[in-house]
Amino acid sequence: MLSSLWGWVAEACPDEPPILVPVPLHSSRERERGFNQAELLAQGLGRGLARAREVGAPQLEAGCLRRTRATAPQTGLSLRARQENVRGVFSVVRPERVRERVVVLVDDVMTTGATLSACALALKNAGAQCVLGLTLARAAPEFPDVAPHPAAQTVDDLDPSRP
Repeated sequence: MLSSLWGWVAEACPDEPPILVPVPLHSSRERERGFNQAELLAQGLGRGLARAREVGAPQLEAGCLRRTRATAPQTGLSLRARQENVRGVFSVVRPERVRERVVVLVDDVMTTGATLSACALALKNAGAQCVLGLTLARAAPEFPDVAPHPAAQTVDDLDPSRP
């Protein structure tokens, strides 16, 4: 699914393929879970593109970004609280891997974008040319799973091809 979006990413990087950087978990959270879902998605994307012999297939750089401290779960936090929760939490361990490169930051779900923004800031400060966010899903508070408000938009309202 993620690999179907790769064409426009590769077009944005004609000189050198971008690198894939998964959003890291704190080491204690990863030990607890036994896996990092963003890293698994990035690995699958890289493998899928390599199998398809996709031009501009990316290289996975799983260890270059790290979460320096454990944070409270973002669930239930406001945008401001989420931003504060992840402020200064990410650091680039290997800046030479991202310097002057286009980085595709991979995560499972984006809600407010606070985590992706905090990661992107660390990557840009380490010299990344450009940071693109790629997520499997988008949690949208404006599309709740409860009865819609009469004036609420639906996902279908955003699709220009639908009558």
